[in-house]
Amino acid sequence: MRKPDPTKTTSGSFLANLPTWLHVSDVQGLAQLATQGVLGVAGLAETVQGNVYKTVAAPFGPLGARFVDHTPGASGVKARGITGLVYGSVKGVTRLAGGAVNTVLSGAAPLVGEQASSPPREAMLSAINGVLGDQLLETANPLAITMSLRHDGEILPLEKAALAQRLPHATGKLLVLVHGLCMNDLQWGSGHDSHADALAHALGYTPVYLHYNTGLHTSVNGQQFAALLEQLWQAWPQPVQEMALLAHSMGGLVSRSACHHGEAAGHRWRSGLKQLVFLGTPHHGAPLETLGNWVDTLLGANVVTRPFAKIGQIRSSGITDLRYGYVLASSWQDADRFERAPDSREPLPLPEGVACFTLAASTSVEVGSIKGKLIGDGLVPVPSALGQHADPQHTLAFLPENQWVAGGMNHMELLDRPEVTAQLLRWLA
Repeated sequence: MRKPDPTKTTSGSFLANLPTWLHVSDVQGLAQLATQGVLGVAGLAETVQGNVYKTVAAPFGPLGARFVDHTPGASGVKARGITGLVYGSVKGVTRLAGGAVNTVLSGAAPLVGEQASSPPREAMLSAINGVLGDQLLETANPLAITMSLRHDGEILPLEKAALAQRLPHATGKLLVLVHGLCMNDLQWGSGHDSHADALAHALGYTPVYLHYNTGLHTSVNGQQFAALLEQLWQAWPQPVQEMALLAHSMGGLVSRSACHHGEAAGHRWRSGLKQLVFLGTPHHGAPLETLGNWVDTLLGANVVTRPFAKIGQIRSSGITDLRYGYVLASSWQDADRFERAPDSREPLPLPEGVACFTLAASTSVEVGSIKGKLIGDGLVPVPSALGQHADPQHTLAFLPENQWVAGGMNHMELLDRPEVTAQLLRWLA
């Protein structure tokens, strides 16, 4: 029996007009986000209007109260009034349309079959997961990334025989690269100009790459990463002589958290970890998230603008963890992550028995100036990347020779600049 041509169906003709690198499951996930977005905007508009009603009605006492819904948790707009009926209709139609699209796309998926991924698709998924990853997971959205270890963009099977077949030239020196917020493993680059390739050729490392949902709490990702490294250690086709982690940006926080969880669980990889390199890691936070938290507080201070604070609060747990550089669950548990509060982190020193290196960057060539330090690489200030803190308990004890500040370089250039590669070779040799 001939397999149906998906382009001849209603759903197929719809899919034919979309970018070829999108999968059906991607479109399904994006449709879910669009439905939630419309419902969110409608709810926001209703709440703003309800707050205006409450403000205007207040001076009129009991007479004004008749026109406002005072039910706890309600927007203030009466559901049976004309305005309430309009909002109810918008939400009802949106849910109906979203459900219909989801049904059509669910039926199209088996017709299209398995599809290969691509760099544009991976970049799209990574960006969405960075901003909304925790919500994607909570709503079972197919866009949510599941943590895995990969090589050449493909998931590695963590079983000894299968791994030996996938990596026939694996050595006993294992290098795991950990990407940052809104990024993916393919963005480390490839070919002779990449850090991984240079370390493999010069020092005999075999590189593998972590791929993960950067919208989750760093401590959650750290715990999952620790467990995954233990599986990798047991499945590695050669006896592991040593392991090194190379982490960019948020990946450094995830790596520090993984070391903590691996040590607590008695994992074997933890004692085999010999080097840990941080590239532009916000050990003590990033200013952009601090600014976002300040805007939330400012909007929330007024009864009319308060609903608009919800717009900024769609940002993920992973992003809010960057305010102070959280690596432990105790930093965010039992707390409102959007509430403006002082840094109350539990200190976590660098892992013992590991040679730790940190590389900061500044877009200014005058790296030692106050401006050069504060601007840093455009996202992370130099002191944060070097682990420096006014409180000695939080200062990370990197040896002087294990620190380096690159001038005239931004955050993303840390991934592929030859000066960085040269410094990595010096450190890990």
